[in-house]
Amino acid sequence: MSGRARLALCAWAATLMASCALLPLVTPATWILQAALMLGVQTGVGAATRRVPLARPLTVAAQALVTLLMLTLVFARQQAFIGIVPGPEAFRHFADLLQQGGDDIARYAIPAPLESHGIRLMLLGGVMIIGLAVDTLAVTFRSAAPAGLPLLALYSVAAGLSDGGTDWLWFLVAAAGYLMLLLAEGRDRLSQWGRVFGGAPRTPGGEPGAMAPVRTGRRIGVLALGLALVVPVVLPSMSGGLLDGAGTGVGAGNGSGGTISAVNPLVSLRDSLNVDEDRQVLSLRTNGDVADLYLRIVSLDDFDGSTWKPSKRHVTGVPDKLPTPTGLGPDVKRAEIETRVSAADWYAQDWLPMPYPPSGVQVGGKWRYEPVGMTLVGDHGETTRGKTYLVKSLDVQPTAEQLAEAPEPPKALKDEYTKLPKSLPDVVRTTARKVTEGSTSHYEQAVKLQDWFAVNGGFQYSTQVQVGTGPQAIAKFLKDKEGFCVHFSFAMAAMARSLGIPARVAVGFAPGSPQSDRSVSVGLKDAHAWPELYFEGVGWTRFEPTPNRGVTPSYTQSDTPGSSLPDLPRSSQSAGASASAAPSASTSCGVQQKKLQECGNALPVDAAKPGGGGPAWYEIAGWTLLGLLALVVPLLPMLWRIRRRTVRLASAQHSASGTVSARGRRERAADGLAAGEVTLTGTSTTVEAEAQYAAEVAAGHVLAVWRELTDTAWDYGIVPDDALTPRKAAARIVRLGELEPAAAESVHRVASAVEQVLFAPRPHAAPGLADDVRSLRAALRSRASWTTRVRAVLAPRSAIRALWDTSDRWNAFKNRTTERWTALLRRPSGQQSG
Repeated sequence: MSGRARLALCAWAATLMASCALLPLVTPATWILQAALMLGVQTGVGAATRRVPLARPLTVAAQALVTLLMLTLVFARQQAFIGIVPGPEAFRHFADLLQQGGDDIARYAIPAPLESHGIRLMLLGGVMIIGLAVDTLAVTFRSAAPAGLPLLALYSVAAGLSDGGTDWLWFLVAAAGYLMLLLAEGRDRLSQWGRVFGGAPRTPGGEPGAMAPVRTGRRIGVLALGLALVVPVVLPSMSGGLLDGAGTGVGAGNGSGGTISAVNPLVSLRDSLNVDEDRQVLSLRTNGDVADLYLRIVSLDDFDGSTWKPSKRHVTGVPDKLPTPTGLGPDVKRAEIETRVSAADWYAQDWLPMPYPPSGVQVGGKWRYEPVGMTLVGDHGETTRGKTYLVKSLDVQPTAEQLAEAPEPPKALKDEYTKLPKSLPDVVRTTARKVTEGSTSHYEQAVKLQDWFAVNGGFQYSTQVQVGTGPQAIAKFLKDKEGFCVHFSFAMAAMARSLGIPARVAVGFAPGSPQSDRSVSVGLKDAHAWPELYFEGVGWTRFEPTPNRGVTPSYTQSDTPGSSLPDLPRSSQSAGASASAAPSASTSCGVQQKKLQECGNALPVDAAKPGGGGPAWYEIAGWTLLGLLALVVPLLPMLWRIRRRTVRLASAQHSASGTVSARGRRERAADGLAAGEVTLTGTSTTVEAEAQYAAEVAAGHVLAVWRELTDTAWDYGIVPDDALTPRKAAARIVRLGELEPAAAESVHRVASAVEQVLFAPRPHAAPGLADDVRSLRAALRSRASWTTRVRAVLAPRSAIRALWDTSDRWNAFKNRTTERWTALLRRPSGQQSG
């Protein structure tokens, strides 16, 4: 196996080993086999194009093209021409998949399901891009050390997202792959050029020290490993979905949990309540009690002291009949009702609004079921937009006596739903104890809390209050006694937990407004939040602490001591009523609120207007391409010049040793002939042919160095004069450049080498010519002004040769084509080509 083939194989293995860090993020892990196969094809194409050989940019372009074709075959076969060639429809499909993948990343918990095509595309596409970068750097450009950067990026992203305890294992695997790549490059260099560096001084024991390439490789490896250890540590913690806070929604997967983003819904809910136009969100028909029909979307059960958010929960397929709610006993009266819901065509919601608790759902599309909250969530980008669905639900009718006599809940449930952070102000606990003083049961405590907020506590309902942040938000609300449904529900749930009552917050819609056609209209201003408290034997039970909103539950209107709730339920503010005396425009989100993650669409209310989806993907792609062109095009002369200089000097650096080796073989063969040791026929001819080839190679290398020397002088203002001999041209460069004796000697040495290969009977390349050119460049740079130095780098004058070379190649191509067509036309009609 050749050195470059071994290096390509090690680059493939290093990318695959670094990709193993992504294994804990997605289940099942079978995608790694597909990634290995696709990376193998990509590596094989690179090896084939380098063997042709093609220019380095063409090699990278060929690998990128094959990568695109493979991704098209896997993900956009139906949208592509003959199943593999991508067209506009295939690229649109890729854009849709990427957008879907971004949504799925936000909604899925770790590990996410592999069945998400968006996540799968991002996973395989990302690995292929990293693999292309590693192969390009390490194999095509023969620089393995920088190839550690994309490998480090891949590992760091995976380590930052993973919350498992095996990160150290994947780190060792990725580090082993990178070190293997470095060692392969070192072996390739030594096998190709020999030991160009001398060994370090011997140790006292007599053993030679490490070679310079070995020491450099060790240092690079240690530095890369150190960065790989430090970077994940300093990255911010990511939890919830794969990228928490990137979007909203609960995820779906085979046994994997889902979360909504941990953002504060205060701003979004307030803005929905304050809209000038109360747009209809849902229209429903039911055979149940319209006045008490809440549509529940999601429950928030994780309280961090500042806000409530959903916990990570496992999701499953939607069963035909949903199970009985947790804690609901057989003695509680219940009735099953049916509700048909139609969502507006502009209302795109990840969760499915339903009466609680649901017992069965008939809905089209891809939906998943979260058993703990008994909610349905869209899968693979599914939303409520334009959906019509049928929900069967239970109308649970507990009595006050059943709630008052409820036994203590199971310990595990109580521990989970009564957790409070240490940062919660003491005023919350003390106020809860003071308000519920004298109560004999958790039920009486809950009713007193509801009564205190809704009736006799002096609270006022207002959507104009500023959103509070931090642990003091609830304390501020209890002091100011002014807020809207989120304030009341958050505060009551926190106070209930402080009393040992399991509590959570539900978000959805309060009962809407009955219409003349017996339907019910639910608008934006019906958006609502309320607390749910758990009572063993009844289950999660709704309470209504918000004044002038929603409907007071009948089971709280009893003769419970201390209760002064009215006998009749309060009517909900519906589409026809205003949420406040003077509704304000939607409040914008400030910079500080964005930093605190209070903005976004965590609340299941989407007030976006139709068609407001932002610029199309092709517009974004077009502007991105224009931006890249604007950055890259001005740098093309510099890049071309750097590439040309590197090729010229690299060939010169190793031409002398190759020529000497050829001359040595020729001389040894001649000596063998003279001594009678070599008697094979044709040996002399072979030796002469080899000598002729070595002379041509030497002449080519030396002339390339001479061209580099004159171009370097040209970049610094000394225009070449092709009419002069090499000796006179060198003297001209020395004179115009005002060179010091050392630099002048270097220029004359190159000129002498040119004359030698042009006129000597047996030319050979002299050593050190590349260093002579570098000496000239350093001398010219030291004497030039800063503007000349900048121009010599960014806009070198000699870059015009690129256009000349292109013109020459085009003319040569036209001449060859013309000659072939002429020969073809002159061929007799009956003549066949051999």
